[in-house]
Formats: sequence, C-alpha cells, structure tokens
Amino acid sequence: MHVAVAIVGFRNAEDIVRCLAALSGSRHADFEVVICENGGPEAFEALGKAVPTALPGGQSVRLLQASGNLGFAGGVNLCMRETPGADAWWVLNPDTEPGPEALAAKVARLEVGDVQAVGGSLYRANGKVQSHGGRWRSWLARAESIGHGDAWPAQVDPKAVEASQNYLNGAAMLIGRRFVEAAGLMREDYFLYCEEVEWCLRARALGMRLGFAPGGAVLHHQGTTTGAGENPARRPRMPVYLGERNKMLVTRDCYPSRLPVVTCTALMLAVLRYGRVLAWPQLINALQGWTAGLRNERGQASWM
Repeated sequence: MHVAVAIVGFRNAEDIVRCLAALSGSRHADFEVVICENGGPEAFEALGKAVPTALPGGQSVRLLQASGNLGFAGGVNLCMRETPGADAWWVLNPDTEPGPEALAAKVARLEVGDVQAVGGSLYRANGKVQSHGGRWRSWLARAESIGHGDAWPAQVDPKAVEASQNYLNGAAMLIGRRFVEAAGLMREDYFLYCEEVEWCLRARALGMRLGFAPGGAVLHHQGTTTGAGENPARRPRMPVYLGERNKMLVTRDCYPSRLPVVTCTALMLAVLRYGRVLAWPQLINALQGWTAGLRNERGQASWM
C-alpha cells in the first residue's frame, strides 16, 4: 500500500525536521512525504533549507508553498490533491514523532478491509496518554479523548476503542481511499480545530468505519505551533476562540436539530472551564468564539 504522508507546517521547520527523522525509521517503507507550508515565502524558504528532498530510505519529500494561510484542513487538502495516486493518506502533525511500527500497524489494520480510516495511540513526553481515539458528545458539543491522562505505555483493548470512538485524532490518522471517495476532503471553512471531528462524523454517516491500530503509537509534542497546551489559563486567543466557534459549527453541520440545546450546554461548559481557574481573558475569547459560532461565521477570523 502506497501512503502519502501529509504534513501541514506553519513556521516550525525544527518540528518538521524532527518528525522526518522519526519517519525515516518507519518499518512500512512504501510512502512519500508532502509538506504544505502555510507560513509564507520566508518560512517556505527556511523549510527548504532545513529538510532533505528524500529520506535515507529513498522516500521523496516534496514541499508545497500555500498561497496564504490555508489553515489545517486547507493544507491537508492541498497535500492530498497533489498525491492523487496514493492508496491512503497519513495526516500527521509536524510536532509528532511516529514510532517505527506506527505506519505499518495502521496500514495492516486498514488492509483488513472492514474499516476505512485508522487511528492509534498518541502519547506525550511526560509519559501520559493524550488519546487512543475520540468521542464526540453531540449534546454537549464536547470532544473526549479516550484514555486521556493514563500512564504510558498502556494496555489498550482495540475492540473497545473501535466500539466507542466516533472520530480520530487529527494529529495522526490514516485515511483510506474509500473514505475519501465517500466523504470527500476536509471542510476548509473550519480553518483550524474540529475539522477532523466533522470529517469523521460525516464519513460515518455515509457508512464508513473507523479502526484502531494498537501498535500505531505516536509521540505528540502538542501545541508547538498554536500554543494550545493543556493549562486553560495559558491558552492563546486563537485556539480558544476557534475551538469554541467550531464546536458550534460541528453541531450546525452534523446535528442541526440539537443546536438549541447545545447553545446552552456549550456556553455552560466554557464558563466552567475558564471561570473556575479565573482565566478571564480566555473566557472572553471563548464567549466571542461561541457567539461567532451562533452566527455561523466560518473561515479565518477577521482579527487573525
């Protein structure tokens, strides 16, 4: 199976160099790498000087300069359009370090044929699980990461994960051709955050199934591009605003009849999350994003 690895960067060449070094050790060797640089001409030039044109195993590394900041979905879609002959696409964050077995395990699970996209375990450098998969709580507009905070390495029941997940973590998800043929590409009007949730929910509504590869572990240095760490009081404006806005957009696009209830529950959760730690600037940003979602505003925010 030939895989196109799709990486979207934003002025973070050091992350991408580290990611490519980890990819060089991949046991599954039939892949190419396509990187979309969203950070402008200077960032594209810097990236070109930092990364090789091919990995030690002979896999090509191709750079694409985006016409502007396309956002995560726009960058992924550009990479996918540039690799139409791939059998599958591994959407991979630049701030990840995939283990040697990660891609091979995901490919093996996809090749079984009963699922059309595959996720795996993401873990942090602090020895904690980020997620094994995701559950979208539609009445709360809330994303829940399966296994979040557990000690790593962890024993995982693949069948249990597959039975409970309804979306894959966008930091490292293998998307098969059947998935794309059924659901199309990612929605670019989300710009950043929740686009993988909507993509998976849309595909599942069309009969696609999501798998889990227990050997597909990936180290994720979360938030190096956006600054979106776990401490609510330290989160910058962009991830707070877009996170809250796009929760409302997922509801509009996938569960429109639940919007009246979600309007209240999403507001309550935002107030609890930021208010309880006295993160007043973040609460203001969250309320602005929530309001923008109610107004169905999409794309890059005007203030960005």
